[in-house]
Amino acid sequence: MLTIATWNVNSITARLPRVLEWLEENSPDILLLQELKTTEDKFPRLEFSALGYTAAVFGQKAWNGVAILSKHKIKNIKTGLPGDASDEQARYIEATVEGIRVASVYLPNGNPVGSEKFNIKLKWMDRLHNHIQSLLKIEQPFALGGDYNIIPEDRDCHDPQLWKGDALFRPESRQKFRTLLNLGLTDAFRVNNDEAHQYTFWGYQGGAWQSNSGIRIDHFLLSPQAADLLYDCFIDTVPRGKDKASDHTPLILKLRKVQKFAINAL
Repeated sequence: MLTIATWNVNSITARLPRVLEWLEENSPDILLLQELKTTEDKFPRLEFSALGYTAAVFGQKAWNGVAILSKHKIKNIKTGLPGDASDEQARYIEATVEGIRVASVYLPNGNPVGSEKFNIKLKWMDRLHNHIQSLLKIEQPFALGGDYNIIPEDRDCHDPQLWKGDALFRPESRQKFRTLLNLGLTDAFRVNNDEAHQYTFWGYQGGAWQSNSGIRIDHFLLSPQAADLLYDCFIDTVPRGKDKASDHTPLILKLRKVQKFAINAL
């Protein structure tokens, strides 16, 4: 079994004790991180190395930042989402681990709606769509995990009326998300879980955690080949209830191991 987790840590510097604690307790093969808010040279590689993890990092000072931590060799690392040479934001990193192509994704928030930020979000999703098409052609199993900043359905938030004008919930955003699924991808969490009110994010304001006023915006999207390997996908809410927690909590994916993959292009 290959265990892959994704977690928006909302500053790896602020959340390092929580992340190390979680790794010691859960020991996934791979951990995808988002919103590092630090550069590569300041990323705490030694602390993760002490737990047996190597790191591929695409950082940015004070904002964004993504990483892949792995107990196994990380191969063929690519940083940045193709399609816009002017995009300097650290929101996408991709590599191969144990025959699976994995990516840590941190999609733009897009608020306020009506601003250029919303247009950037939609264009970023178009670029992701194009890139996924290229990945599908190779037929290597892939799992794209991270903070998509998309609430796919009404059941994925505590109050649809409250969120209806937000960029995370706007019809344009949700439609772009559906176009990704329509390529043949699988929302891993929803394969074995149809229940409403299952969340990965609770804001810090207004007692959101205590009242379970959350949203599901962290996702694993699987290629058909990876979906065939799917064993389970579930949310670990324990870290969100701890002191000095991230406002996100880990999403955990379990895949049966790839027996053989002949293509070495990625």
